[in-house]
Amino acid sequence: MKMGSAIRSRGVNPGDRCGIYGSNCPEWIIAMEACNSCAVSYVPLYDTLGPNAVEFIINHAEVSIAFVQEKKIPSVLSCLAQCSSNLKTIVSFGSVSTTQKKEAEGHGASCFSWGEFLQLGCLDWDLPSKKKTDICTIMYTSGTTGDPKGVVIKNEAFMAEVLSVDHIIMLTDRVAGEDDVYFSFLPLAHVYDQIMETYCISKGSSIGFWQGDVRFLLEDIQELKPTIFCGVPRVFDRIYAGIKSKVSSAGPLQSTLFQCAYNYKLKYLEKGLPQHKAAPLFDRLVFDKTKLALGGRVRILLSGAAPLPRHVEEFMRVTSGSTLSQGYGLTESCAGCFTAIGDVYSMTGTVGVPMTTIEARLESVPEMGYDALSNVPRGEICLRGNTLFSGYHKREDLTKEVMVDGWFHTGDIGEWQSNGAMKIIDRKKNIFKLSQGEYIAVENIENKYLQCPLIASIWVYGNSFESFLVAVVVPERKAIEDWAKEHNLTDDFKSLCDNLKARKHILDELNSTGQKHQLRGFELLKAIHLEPNPFDIERDLITPTFKLKRPQLLKYYKDHIDQLYKEAKGAMV
Repeated sequence: MKMGSAIRSRGVNPGDRCGIYGSNCPEWIIAMEACNSCAVSYVPLYDTLGPNAVEFIINHAEVSIAFVQEKKIPSVLSCLAQCSSNLKTIVSFGSVSTTQKKEAEGHGASCFSWGEFLQLGCLDWDLPSKKKTDICTIMYTSGTTGDPKGVVIKNEAFMAEVLSVDHIIMLTDRVAGEDDVYFSFLPLAHVYDQIMETYCISKGSSIGFWQGDVRFLLEDIQELKPTIFCGVPRVFDRIYAGIKSKVSSAGPLQSTLFQCAYNYKLKYLEKGLPQHKAAPLFDRLVFDKTKLALGGRVRILLSGAAPLPRHVEEFMRVTSGSTLSQGYGLTESCAGCFTAIGDVYSMTGTVGVPMTTIEARLESVPEMGYDALSNVPRGEICLRGNTLFSGYHKREDLTKEVMVDGWFHTGDIGEWQSNGAMKIIDRKKNIFKLSQGEYIAVENIENKYLQCPLIASIWVYGNSFESFLVAVVVPERKAIEDWAKEHNLTDDFKSLCDNLKARKHILDELNSTGQKHQLRGFELLKAIHLEPNPFDIERDLITPTFKLKRPQLLKYYKDHIDQLYKEAKGAMV
């Protein structure tokens, strides 16, 4: 409340826009709630949308005040000359230097430390009235092409989503309470984490924040020991690989015991028994140890942002001691609009049923061979309901492209299951044609290759003027180093990635995995480049929710891709 008063003291009025820029931390949430208290729309700022994204968003949304993480202050000051007509106040999450204050003043803006700004506020002031139809936030999407789009979300949509989360968990599990602990590491600049943290705050649950470094993510989990964990497939992949590695290194007796326990519990989960009744003895004897990968206390696991590979979902359901719900949503649907029911095992591999605030339908996509009226309905997922966005800020043209007759067209291809659950099977835009006319649904192919234990990440590419696929692959370091030892190679990891024998070994294993999962001949890989460094946000290769940014990957690896095609065609001659 005091922070909200301080915002008003700077001439920021209801309906104005406030930027928030930085990693997940208490100050981020305090700034967000301060905006809510004084009817100011908050606008997450983030540089992962491109080099000039912060400047673009400040000007496009007409941001007049910004709360900024201490280490991000220089980047805001560097673009202040181009934003000075809008941005007049900068508040650091921590401290600011005298030099930074002077630099801001040189552009007609004021810069405050967190403590200084708080002193401008008071507790004795009248909160402005707020309406359901007021704009809560303008959230710029981490799109893979073009300028960021500002998704307008009103108070009524945001709160309908929070209440819908409460409703679905109340119906299917134990709702959050004061004893629960939520782990905040998914970007607060995205609606997924904002909704979950608002839900937890409304229930009196505790929130713990990560250090902000993905290398220490698993250490942070061990320190916090959360009870509610929201992740994305890349994170669950890491946890899955870590547990599998420990099990396999424990020796043949332990591995056999683990597999027996795994198969036993899986059988009873498949028969419909709930998580806590499927194999209570093995939960105590075997899976109490695997639970420790997530701190040992997790009781609700949620996965979103991208399809979770079925083998990883199955593994987490069996070994984590928790229910797991895979969900589906977009910024435009204010986070989750579908969710699987945790203890309904038949929903494994799907994103479940529509949330209580949304209607969904499928629309045929004949050019991709998807028929919404066939025996197994397939088509583009379209949404209508209380949690939808209210258009793209200042882009009526883009709004009209996706909102047709009141239905939001998501661009994702779904398949209705016989039990009413939805399965995401494709992306309308992530499809390309090879020179022989074959269509490639690239995400589906990548998910199959990711089941190869030798790799951590893969980006598959097909040039429309060529007849085959190539890929850039990030190997699993331990797996490739173990292979090197077996073959008496003393190269370091980076050198191994350049080693022709290592490349051939991984290429062969990938294609073997592809064949096991029924990939067709033209979907197999002809050549790969091994990349020692994970795809990261710093190089603009992935979004904050770990989705591949395909145009940027192509630009970054263009020389390697050209070389791969030359190599492959040379070998085919």
